[in-house]
Amino acid sequence: MKKIIKYVIIDILRNKIVLAYTVFLLLISFSIFNLEDNSAKGLLSLLNIILIVVPLVSILFAAIYVYNSAEFLELLVSQPLKRKTIWLSFFIGVASSLSLSFFVGAGIPILLYEPTATGGMMLLTGLLMSIIFVAVAMLATVKIRDKAKGIGVTILLWLYFSLLFDGLVMFLLFQFSDYPLEKIMVGVSVLNPIDLSRILILLKMDISAMMGYTGAIFRNFFGTQMGLILSFLVLIVWVILPLWLSSRWFNRKDL
Repeated sequence: MKKIIKYVIIDILRNKIVLAYTVFLLLISFSIFNLEDNSAKGLLSLLNIILIVVPLVSILFAAIYVYNSAEFLELLVSQPLKRKTIWLSFFIGVASSLSLSFFVGAGIPILLYEPTATGGMMLLTGLLMSIIFVAVAMLATVKIRDKAKGIGVTILLWLYFSLLFDGLVMFLLFQFSDYPLEKIMVGVSVLNPIDLSRILILLKMDISAMMGYTGAIFRNFFGTQMGLILSFLVLIVWVILPLWLSSRWFNRKDL
């Protein structure tokens, strides 16, 4: 298992796309913090970039990497190794590499310019975004054999989580505005890890006006320490559930 993880990490860290991703985050982060007169404002400007770019790169790169490693996976499966071990090693290798890229690209500037609890929350949620969308990408790739279709599905998933989800929530709220939907909306909010991450960071910043309608409702129920803990636990579930499902499907898959 350690050898597979080591091989995957070294292979990915030498990839030009990952290097470009790291340099892009590094340049954007330093530029934003240097342009803003207040590091807290810089953190807020960096928030939207992290919540859009990190999930997109994580889900796309992980899907392409797994598809391109199909022959390597077949070779590993032919060896006396458990499929579960192979799949978990691949996940750890890909997720660790992209998390390291995020930490170097965005985490170090955040720690240098905003070494506060808010900065720490942004760093933690950014790392979780990397891991969650690697898990979601591996779920899509193990279910869809065709590479083009699989990459298309991962892009659609990113569009749904990044753009479509809030639109659907707003539509439901306006359509059923006469009904008490607050508790239902809290339940709906946990269906999107990007929304949850945004809420976690904005709650830490105490900027309720920028949370949007969904986030404002969430704040009314969970604008406490318990709310932060529950949100964090839901994000952990977003890692475990796709990984568990993909591992089960990979175990039964005819390669």
